[in-house]
Amino acid sequence: MFNHLRSSVLLIMLVLIALLTFWVTNAVVPIITSQGNDMHQKPDYIIENLSGIRANHESTVQRNFSAKKLLHYLDGDVTYMEKPYFANIEIQKPIMRVKADKARLSGEGENVYLTGNVKVLRGEDSEKITMMTSYLHLIPGENIAKTNKTVVFSRKNTTINAVGLELDNHTGIVQLLSRVRASDY
Repeated sequence: MFNHLRSSVLLIMLVLIALLTFWVTNAVVPIITSQGNDMHQKPDYIIENLSGIRANHESTVQRNFSAKKLLHYLDGDVTYMEKPYFANIEIQKPIMRVKADKARLSGEGENVYLTGNVKVLRGEDSEKITMMTSYLHLIPGENIAKTNKTVVFSRKNTTINAVGLELDNHTGIVQLLSRVRASDY
């Protein structure tokens, strides 16, 4: 009888250990896994209706920015903006304004990728140049904008269509890369 009681207790202990193992595997591990994944799939912060100014120490360059919504993701240190607007103001240089439907910024904003109805205005009044495209890569530290998509330029009575562009805002030089067509109206 003592052996029978001893084997029953051992059997009950084995069943309890098996149930506990089953519970830990199915209840605790999926929660930890899903929290780990969600942390990188959900933004760590969201800001709505933001605007700001970034200036260098000598105050020779000032960059204004605004957006309807900003979402920052921990995974990859990526920031997304809805309805972004950027203005680059530099002493004795034409002001450059850029707006788009969306933007993706990497790191501290070293690279800005604009998509959807990208519009660039450079200069004022009679010297104003307007550029439209679907995609634009800004490199703010170098004051460069480039794209490999279709671009439409307008200045005074001239319209230029091209595929691909590189614009250096320091020098004002614009390189149109291919399929360039110009027309006066």
